[in-house]
Amino acid sequence: MKFLIVLLFLFVYLDAKVYYAKVEPYEIRDISSSVSGLIISADESLVGKRLTQNPYIEIDSELDIKEQIAIHEKLKYLENTIKINEGVLLNLDESLAKKRENYKKIEPLKFKSSVEKDREFYDLITSENLYLNTKKEIQNLKIQISDLKLRDAQLQRNISDKSLVAKDFVLYEMLVKSGQVVGISTPLAKVADVSKAKLTIYLDESDVVDVQKKVIYIDGVKSNYKISRLLNIADGKNISKYMAQIIIDSPSLFSKLLKLELRDE
Repeated sequence: MKFLIVLLFLFVYLDAKVYYAKVEPYEIRDISSSVSGLIISADESLVGKRLTQNPYIEIDSELDIKEQIAIHEKLKYLENTIKINEGVLLNLDESLAKKRENYKKIEPLKFKSSVEKDREFYDLITSENLYLNTKKEIQNLKIQISDLKLRDAQLQRNISDKSLVAKDFVLYEMLVKSGQVVGISTPLAKVADVSKAKLTIYLDESDVVDVQKKVIYIDGVKSNYKISRLLNIADGKNISKYMAQIIIDSPSLFSKLLKLELRDE
């Protein structure tokens, strides 16, 4: 009886598929610059450490900040100018209403000369043109304000993009140094998401069909993990193999090589 149990166990064990996988961070992000400027801070001592809310790379944003302050001042002046012009427009509107009324009264009078009527008419037209020009000026000021607000938003984005933060990520690699001038798309750093880890294996075609039913053993210990990701397109490097990933809890140490077995239930 004992012999049969041992034989059965040996059969199950031999039937298990064995793989080896390195414990990798859940994600490694390549960080590139979205702005141009001078690197004023790039602390290489942070490599391998978990990042906080403090910037791990800073790009000079002094001119952006100064321009943004100037824009805020211009916006105040323009908004005040609009208020003044709106007051002028209100006065012109009231004046125009009276001039139109007066002209309507004068125009049919026969004892008024054509010269007098023309003078009243030209005065009315001049006032209407002044009203329209004031209204046009207000519209132009609003367009300027809209353009400045857009520029302000662009500057705010630039300032934000020049202070790189990746809270709770680990700085995997620093690719720039202080004093270096970078442009758009210049690689800056690599950061790793270590909140979870992943194990990558490459399955044979025959194993893909029922792989979700397999029990995963890690270093000989049964786990509750299942295949998290399965690519049903053959891998470009491992020909006729299909990539599968297992997402596991974050370990205390990454890059270890683990033995994985896929056994039947």
